[in-house]
Parts: sequence; structure tokens; C-alpha cells
Amino acid sequence: MQILIVVNNPKDWPLDIPDVSIVSARSYLTDSAYTSLKNAKVFNLCKSYRYQSLGYYVSLLAAARGHKPMPDVVTIQDLKSPTMVRFVSDELDELIQKSLKPIQSERFTLSIYFGRNVAKRYNHLSQELYRQFQSPLLRAWFVKTNKWTLQNIGPISLNEIPEDHRPFLVDMARDYFSRRHATIIRKKSSRFDMAILYNPAEEFPPSDDRALQKFVKAAEQTGFSTEMIQREDYGRLAEFDALFIRETTNVNHHTYRFARRAAMEGLVVIDDPESILKCTNKVYLAELLSRHNVKTPKTVIVHKDNTPELAKELGFPIILKQPDSSFSQGVVKVDAKDELARNLEELLNKSELVIAQEFVPTPFDWRVGIIDQQPLYVCKYHMARKHWQIYDRTVPGKTFAGKVDTMTIDEAPSKVVRTALKAANLIGNGFYGVDLKMVDDECYVIEVNDNPSVESGFEDVVIKDQLYKRVMEIFIKRVEQKKKRG
Repeated sequence: MQILIVVNNPKDWPLDIPDVSIVSARSYLTDSAYTSLKNAKVFNLCKSYRYQSLGYYVSLLAAARGHKPMPDVVTIQDLKSPTMVRFVSDELDELIQKSLKPIQSERFTLSIYFGRNVAKRYNHLSQELYRQFQSPLLRAWFVKTNKWTLQNIGPISLNEIPEDHRPFLVDMARDYFSRRHATIIRKKSSRFDMAILYNPAEEFPPSDDRALQKFVKAAEQTGFSTEMIQREDYGRLAEFDALFIRETTNVNHHTYRFARRAAMEGLVVIDDPESILKCTNKVYLAELLSRHNVKTPKTVIVHKDNTPELAKELGFPIILKQPDSSFSQGVVKVDAKDELARNLEELLNKSELVIAQEFVPTPFDWRVGIIDQQPLYVCKYHMARKHWQIYDRTVPGKTFAGKVDTMTIDEAPSKVVRTALKAANLIGNGFYGVDLKMVDDECYVIEVNDNPSVESGFEDVVIKDQLYKRVMEIFIKRVEQKKKRG
């Protein structure tokens, strides 16, 4: 991907960085060479982002040409909205208080140049704010009443930077692009760029290291140049054509923000933000599956007013689930009224609604992996030894899992596959893992996961590397379709 720094006057930017071109705004807007250029990343450092100014049109036309502008027009127009400011302030509150504690005045302005501030003591806060937004030049305003609060944040143009900050800005730009060139080696044969989001410190990741490497290999064989990215790489999403999330997702989490931002930037995203919203909330799933007559264990959506009837309606044991539970966490089995009352009180203090289901004991759960509305793999996940769940975490600090049997699509009961497809297709056309129980030839959907497990030696046992290749073929097909439409 070619990198362009677009400025009003290139003479103001004495930069010499491999594979980075300094271009005047007028040339970028009028020269036919840039109109036809493919796969470009545009860093817009014009003097003004004012509506219908040169800087405004650089970002606007970059998007129209299929280039990837930073900042984009959405950032330029909407970043200073009160809703966005409140969201960022809440999330970063602890860091804000710690960083600004020594300041004696009641107001503070922080200028952020490629994630850095001229005062090193504010670099951590600068980097965190930069990670949230797609703009190389930012300014944040803070006020103090009882505590420090982020009042506003927005992109700034080159003419808003003090003269004494200009040498620092040039140094930060040179450092930023030099590091990018040194750390990312793109294969010349690759047509597109893919980011794979993961968390190396995650206790129960959806893919182990070996599976991740197989995804990388399949992606590169298919036509992608790949890079493993982490939470701190949020500000670089626009550099890619596709995002594959291999970190456990949740709505109130950076994984959802990655998916949402990537989708806004026009990337092909799996898991897409809508699938994350739908699958990570079991209250939504219960309502959706019921409405479309997909069988589930008898289910009650619990609130504070219907708890007295719950035991009578479901009988004991009862399974209670917090709406965003995953990997058997946030799921409890209760056997008596006092235990039910205690656990419900705890769950309802966190969420206005929770899920209660009848207990359906089976020696294993079925899991059907589905992508692009087609089955990919089928597994039996056996319960952990002497436990009612696949994972047993009753011993502090330890996790025990049941064995996994993988089979071909044709070997699995056709009713299991059909039911799983019906459930997953209600969500979308992403990558899902549908968990089911089968009792007396009847299938019951337990949940639909938007971020299904793919671990080496388990889900890939039967079709081996074809599993990874199939996922990447879906990605490449969708990227090509987007490019044709764009």
C-alpha cells in the first residue's frame, strides 16, 4: 500500500522516509495520477479541515477514490460530539486522573502528534486517546471541578500547531513512518492487507497460536498480506482491507469498537459489529429464536417482577445466564430456591434482564461451525469429567475441558446441521458457532456464538488446512466485491 502525506506545501515537510511520498493538496486533488492510484493510505496534514477547504476535499475525495484517509470526513465532522466525548472520558477516567493529578490549574489542553506529546509525562494519555481516533493530529481539552473531565477532543490542522511545536511534529512524523516501514513488510505479490486482532494474554482465546499461524498462512496463500494487531493498533485500522477478530468479543469492549470502526472504514470484517451485538446478548438470542420457531430448552427472560414464578415454571435444576456470558463463564446451575434467589439477585444487579432455562442434561453438545451461511465443521464437545458443562472451573485457577470429537458435515445428523443453519442465518452471513443439544431426535439450540473456537487439533482435525483456507476465501471474495463496487 502506497503511503501519501498530503500537505499544503511540501517544502514545509523536509522528510525523507522510504515508501512515503509528500504530496501537495492541490496535486492530490487535480493530478490524474492520484485519481487512478490504487491502494493508497492518505495522511491528511493540510492547514485547514474547514468545510469545503482543500483539507476537507482531500479526505472526501480520498474516500471516493478508495484510498484510506486519516482523518476521514466522519472524524473531521463528528469527533467533537458530546456523546463521543462522554464515552471516551468514562473509559479513560482512571488514566486521566492519574496523568493530570499534578496540574494545579482548572483547565488543561493536550496536543497529540502521532500519539505523542512534547512532554513525555503525557505520552501514555496521548497514546490512549490517539488509539481511539483516526487522526494524526489531535487536541484534547480538559476541565477540573471535583475531578478532571475530558471536555472536548478533535482533529487539528497544521496551522493550529504552535511554531515551537513544529520541529517536534516533524520528528514524530519521521519516527512514526520509519517505524511503520521497519515493522511491516508487505509481500509484493499481495493484493490486499488483512489485520488479525488477537490478545496474547487472553486466558481462553478463540484460537491458539498454531491456529493463528495457519490463518496467516491461508490468508497469504489467498492473496493477503497479514499483520497480527492488538488493542493499541486501533488507530491504524484504515491501513487494511480486512479485519479478522480472533479475540473474545463483547459489546462493551474494544473488540466491538474495532469491528464498528473497521466497518465504517469500508473493511471486510469478521466478526461484523451487528453479529457481535446480536450474539453476545443471550436475551436478544432468546427472543429471536423464539420468534422464528427455533427450538431451545424452555426459556424465561427474567426481570425483577417475574422471579417468584420461575421455580414453578421451569422446575429444578435451573440454568441462569448473564446476557453476555461466554466460554461457560457467567452461567450457573441452581438446585434450590435459596440458591436461585441469591444468584438472581447478583445477576439482576448487573443487568435488568437475565436468562433462565430448564436444565437439559446431555453427555455432549453439538457445535456446527458456519461461515457465509454454509456449514464448515461439526464437533461434539463432551462435558468435562463429572461436570455438567464443557468447561469445569470449580477448582480455583484451573480449567478442565471435555474431549472433542470432530466429524465431516455428512457424518453429522442432518437435523443438527439444518437447525444450526437456520439459527445462524437469522444473525447474518458471518462466522458463527452454533451450540445445540439433541434429545430424542429433537434439536435444541443453546446459543449462537459470533466468535467460534478454531483451535489446532480440534475443529480442524477432519478438513485440516482447508478450514483456514475456506475462511480466507470468503474474505478475499468479499474484498474483491467491495473493490468492484467502489
